[in-house]
Amino acid sequence: MKILSQHMKSGQYKSVYLIYGEEDYLRKQYKDRMREALIGDDTMNYNYYEGKGISVKELIDVSETLPFFNERRLILVENSGFFSSSQEELAGYLKEKPETTCFLFVEKDVDKRNKLFKTVSSLGYAANMTAPDERTLIRWISGILKKEQRFMREDAMRHFLERIDTDMENIRRELDKLVVYTDGAQEITVGDIDEVCTVYTESQVFDMVRSVAEKQQSKALELYYDLIAQKEAPMRILYWITRQFNQLYQIKDLQSKGYPDHVIAERMGVRDFVVRKNKTLCQRFSLEELRKSIQICVEREEDVKTGRLNDRMAVELLIIQFSA
Repeated sequence: MKILSQHMKSGQYKSVYLIYGEEDYLRKQYKDRMREALIGDDTMNYNYYEGKGISVKELIDVSETLPFFNERRLILVENSGFFSSSQEELAGYLKEKPETTCFLFVEKDVDKRNKLFKTVSSLGYAANMTAPDERTLIRWISGILKKEQRFMREDAMRHFLERIDTDMENIRRELDKLVVYTDGAQEITVGDIDEVCTVYTESQVFDMVRSVAEKQQSKALELYYDLIAQKEAPMRILYWITRQFNQLYQIKDLQSKGYPDHVIAERMGVRDFVVRKNKTLCQRFSLEELRKSIQICVEREEDVKTGRLNDRMAVELLIIQFSA
């Protein structure tokens, strides 16, 4: 991302770019910024292609067309699947294309062994839009709130990140809701967050597992029925329960080996606050109990797949068993 920003600031561009990675918000932001920087509002020298089935021959034909009253032609190709399949022809062409043509590819998933990926990386620049770490995320959120003349205290910020889906697109939507809701007030509080924000399924499952650990069976079942009422599929809920126990197992195991929170987060591929949130809950289980819980979850899934239990009953019995 820093490299792309440097190119846009200097005006010195490569002839081909790839923007890829899991963070939808960043892919869109940098796609739009790069398009604006490279071509501005010039529609005559801009070609856009989206989706599977794009003709490579057509791309090559358009690329050979000289720009009209501009120094470059921009061809933007999005969600093509080119970087997950063999694209020998396009990879070869990029080495010979006119200097006046710039290609900008935007993809969520890529195979780094792919010849086209290697070609783009060597000829131009491939920018990986990974999810930002917690510190960067908090700075970004604080910057958005500052522009809206709002702020969150540290406890509210942590509560916000623990309760919602932390995909950046979703964070932006939830912040917009909070800004509207708190019209006339500068501080966004925990109460505002609870009142307005959509609680992420994973957070609800965390509360359910915590109720299980505390042997609060009725509360755990109530949370389960709330998820069902929200049209969450029982097998999806079972997946989240299994994932939650697996996270607890990994955290407890790595803790027992003396790793600090930030290293545990890095090894698990999660943000620091996920580890902090789960640490207290980890104390309520032994490693053996967590291992056994994961095994039972797998067994209940097998019961559903083989027809021994229906999905809703399987998860309900699982919660009752864990919280007894």
